[in-house]
Amino acid sequence: MKFGFVLPNHLGVEDPADIVSVGVHAENAGFDSVWVNHHVVNAGYVRDRLGDQPYHDALVLLTWLASKTHYVRIGTSVLVLPYLHPMVLARELATLDHLSEGRLVVGVGVGSLPSENAALGVPYKTRGAYSNEFIEVLKSLWTEGEASYEGEYFEFEDVISSPKPLQRPHPPIMVGGNHRVALRRVATHGDGWHPLMLTPDGVRERLESLRGEAEGVGRKEGLGKVLVRLDMANVTPGTVADYEAAGATELVLSFSNPDVQEARAEIDRFAAAMF
Repeated sequence: MKFGFVLPNHLGVEDPADIVSVGVHAENAGFDSVWVNHHVVNAGYVRDRLGDQPYHDALVLLTWLASKTHYVRIGTSVLVLPYLHPMVLARELATLDHLSEGRLVVGVGVGSLPSENAALGVPYKTRGAYSNEFIEVLKSLWTEGEASYEGEYFEFEDVISSPKPLQRPHPPIMVGGNHRVALRRVATHGDGWHPLMLTPDGVRERLESLRGEAEGVGRKEGLGKVLVRLDMANVTPGTVADYEAAGATELVLSFSNPDVQEARAEIDRFAAAMF
């Protein structure tokens, strides 16, 4: 089993350099990956939790982290696609993939905060269909010399996006979500699955559904890795074995405390017990 650690960029930490230092500490402790959260404005439950405290930008933090680390994979858990534009994001992520020497993992999702959609002026009800096309556009821009696309939300012809990612054909796209429509998105568009706070039985049951969705869309290759995001406090050697038996390949662990010194201590405690 591999282990990832989620940085506290979403917890109101004042100095972003402190957040990056936690990622460096996780690498030194033996974690396999380090992740950041993504929102654009403090709305809904984010506003309830933070008020006007900082929620630091996901990709800027990952870029700085890439410059401070050497081997740990860096990922997004998850980018909310309806808040973004694929042509802008394709170039940003390709550049970051080069800067990190091919360590980037792209976790994506559709979001669940209508108030944030409203603040940004983007529709909420159609976010799933928009996100499906978004992923298709990313792949097209990353893999075609002159990319063309015709859909409901995006349409273009002979567009050049450069640089292409260092990883070929592109960085792995890990699709988040626990419900059936999300599993269909994993099967159709994803290189793996990134569910949130599921029990081992929940992982096992949904993997069965995911295999059915893959068959339904004619997918013959494997479904990729299964990276389950969990609360760090709930993970023990026994639960790790249960998740591994259920089909998880990596546990991405959250520690919901804005005290970065405590985060480093928790990383050390976990590493001493598990590695």
